[in-house]
Amino acid sequence: MSTLDHIDTWDIDTFDDELRAKLRLAESLIRDYLTTSRRQLLEREASDHRMPHPENPHAADYIAFTEEMGRDMEHRTIRAWHYARLDDDEVSAMREGGIYPGTLNTLRRRLDAQVAAGTLSATDAADLYKASPCHDPEQQPGRLGKFWMASEPIRVDDSGVKPLLKSWGGESTHMWLKDERLKALVATIGQPRILEVAVPLAKTTHSYSAGRAVIGAFARTLGCRPDREGFDLYTQEPLEPAAILAVHTEGESKFKKVGRDYPTTFKARR
Repeated sequence: MSTLDHIDTWDIDTFDDELRAKLRLAESLIRDYLTTSRRQLLEREASDHRMPHPENPHAADYIAFTEEMGRDMEHRTIRAWHYARLDDDEVSAMREGGIYPGTLNTLRRRLDAQVAAGTLSATDAADLYKASPCHDPEQQPGRLGKFWMASEPIRVDDSGVKPLLKSWGGESTHMWLKDERLKALVATIGQPRILEVAVPLAKTTHSYSAGRAVIGAFARTLGCRPDREGFDLYTQEPLEPAAILAVHTEGESKFKKVGRDYPTTFKARR
């Protein structure tokens, strides 16, 4: 596969032939482990909870297979979703120059661009820059300095993405703003956007999570009930312009459909 031949970790119809073949070879193991785990859970819930948790006899092989799948996924690219408030120039810059994780330098450039466009005064830009938690590496949350995405599409009315779409500047600015006037100001810049991004897992630390997700997607076609395997992922490396598969803007028909038109179960392809 080329770096931009991507799959959806939750949809086996997007899996390449090699991946589907590998999952089919492990079909009995996946079914046996998950059905045994489900049965043991139900038995445990119906008991007086005095007995120790039973051991799943398929656990060791299943764990080994999951780890193998994680290593295998390092060579694949998945589609992911990024939620942010961006102006038109920022979207154009991404399409031309690619995606770069947020840093103090990128924040400074974005603020300068807003000053040049007249949407921020130089004083407000300076105040936003000073308020960024990126200035304190020991105190800043671990999410900063990374380009974060979701492995599955999320509805725009989900509480987890609403703050990302409401205010401009990303987590390096608005998430920790205390000044109410500045909070209101960054909510006027740009428009809510959803980016569909092709992410080479080699540029992330999430290959294992992706492996669990594809196993879960396959398991659902077998009638099993695995845990939901959606996950957040990030890259600290730039992504080329071609990695941007689509940009959906508030007001467009596709924008509100993201997260609603994707099925959660699939018929196995043989």
